[in-house]
Amino acid sequence: MSIIQEFREFAVKGNVMDLAVGVIIGGAFGKIIDSMVKDIVMPLISWILGGDVDYSNWFLVLGDNPNNLTTLKAAQDAGLNVFAYGNFLTILINFLLLAWVVFWLVKIMNKMRRKQEAEAPAEEPTPEEIALLREIRDELKRKG
Repeated sequence: MSIIQEFREFAVKGNVMDLAVGVIIGGAFGKIIDSMVKDIVMPLISWILGGDVDYSNWFLVLGDNPNNLTTLKAAQDAGLNVFAYGNFLTILINFLLLAWVVFWLVKIMNKMRRKQEAEAPAEEPTPEEIALLREIRDELKRKG
């Protein structure tokens, strides 16, 4: 078998195509979840908390701040040593909200899957006569 044939068999058959489809669907699903958190959940939380949930401008200057800079960007541009904990808090809150939304989506999907599995008719057992005939056939094949 040539290398090209082996590669074609590898790429077209098996898990490679499944993986490719999974990555594509996962990317699209990620955009949906990101939009849901950013455009739906975060505005609700901001409204409930009565303000913006963006702490990215919270920082501490470690050392001197001779010009009394008040924004993170200005402090970083000036070369000051800053402890930018607010950006971490914002990213952490976004991650927790994203994880919470994904948890609920998976929970709902699992519930729907269980309901669908419960509604599916159970496979009927093979009648005893057919099972006996199959045993006879297999025994004849073995002896013949």
